[in-house]
Amino acid sequence: MVGSNRNRGVRRTVRYVLAIALLLVMVYPYLYMVLNSFADWTQIDKQLVPTKYSFKSYEWLFTGGETGITRPWLHAFLNSVIVSLASTVLMMIFGVMVAYALSKLNFFGRNAINNFVLFHMFFPAIILLIPTFLIIQRVGLYDSYFGLILPKAVSLWAIFMYTNFFKAVPTVFIEAARLDGASDLKIMYKIMLPMSKSITTVIFLFLLMERWTELLWDMIAVKSDSMLTLNVLISQMFGPYGSYPGPLYAASALLTLPIIIMFIIFGKKFQEGMQFSLK
Repeated sequence: MVGSNRNRGVRRTVRYVLAIALLLVMVYPYLYMVLNSFADWTQIDKQLVPTKYSFKSYEWLFTGGETGITRPWLHAFLNSVIVSLASTVLMMIFGVMVAYALSKLNFFGRNAINNFVLFHMFFPAIILLIPTFLIIQRVGLYDSYFGLILPKAVSLWAIFMYTNFFKAVPTVFIEAARLDGASDLKIMYKIMLPMSKSITTVIFLFLLMERWTELLWDMIAVKSDSMLTLNVLISQMFGPYGSYPGPLYAASALLTLPIIIMFIIFGKKFQEGMQFSLK
């Protein structure tokens, strides 16, 4: 009995050690980035954990340092917030509307549309990059917020996730609402959406993270500095800041900060939604 308990304790200890080691391997690249963003320039990329720290790298982001090249960081950050939130909200709205129609309404061609959504989820999006750019340019939306937002206003993944959830909602709720005179629009946003808070949190966070880190489209859809998003601005830093890794680390840390804040705020709902999506 004693030997069995001892073996069980050894196995548990080994599992904890392996889990902690794996967690450190996964988390350390981010910690390395953050630590080097605050590290003294004499220690950046010189050791695994810097021992001297300063705010010089962040100061260079806003002053340009010895290069004398200033970058519109605050404006770029604001652009990223506007574009990411607007695109995400539109993706959520269209996702709910289309998913409700595909799951709860009977109309001609519903199965064909559903199959198209599934097919298009596996279709390489980069193939449509040039046609989308030409359309945006032709209609006069190039180098504008609308040009950044509208092409990213629909998410087939969000439609797929909401469709699967809405199919599991008993039809009796919808029939009762219709007997009370509720329209389909009211049913969507007064009944279906409140019932899907957990999965909505998961969809919102994933869409926001995906849009926040979008680079390729944001690079080709604008040309003026006033319209640059934060990730595009970071990609341009390899010119004036190429020989200064500290500001690169600092800019990358700033780019990840909103995602971390959102996850801290909605972490509990995110976990609940993930448990549902895995069922």
